[in-house]
Amino acid sequence: MTSFSKTAAKAAAHLSKIDPALARVIELTGPVLLVPDEARTPFYALLRAIAHQQLSGKAAESIMKRFHALFPDALHPAPEHVLKLDETTLRLVGFSRPKIKYIKDLATHTIGGLVPTHDEVATIPDEQLIERLTQIKGIGRWTVEMLLIFKMGRMDVLPAHDLGIQKGFMLTYRKRKMPKPEAILKYGERWRPYRTIASWYLWRAVDLAANKDTKW
Repeated sequence: MTSFSKTAAKAAAHLSKIDPALARVIELTGPVLLVPDEARTPFYALLRAIAHQQLSGKAAESIMKRFHALFPDALHPAPEHVLKLDETTLRLVGFSRPKIKYIKDLATHTIGGLVPTHDEVATIPDEQLIERLTQIKGIGRWTVEMLLIFKMGRMDVLPAHDLGIQKGFMLTYRKRKMPKPEAILKYGERWRPYRTIASWYLWRAVDLAANKDTKW
């Protein structure tokens, strides 16, 4: 078991004790299956997050599959590779025109040094990294939070503006309407320092609700 998995298991046990409603989701879901991909470069992790903006996971992964086909010999395409692609090629992959501008701007800023390297990113606190990277066009707080969770495995991230988190919160706590991000952040203070794990289970609450075989 990895260090992240051990901490995630400890976090799930703690959250089950302090939050009965979330405990039900944890019980039905089982262990945390989140596995941060530390091999991803910060550039690539942010590019993936841009691809996922305002799209379902399935649609975004279809785009990324076509995108990867452009670089058969590269595990993670470099910013220099992206800058060489023309708009027509990226449009055929499935990127919208605004997202093409975003990933080109991301590539330019990566080469320019604004996006930290793999080694640097581990030394930068969450809020400092968010402040730094949101200077780039098309990258907001949510996009950096996805980097913090899915690449870096930071344990205390709560992406309250994520629609899946909002829906999961509504379902878990039997709310009649979608909660505001501020309400989620306020409630989520009790989850510290494991807000990432609470977030993962809120995403799973949406899956549970969609599963007709789950009595919840």
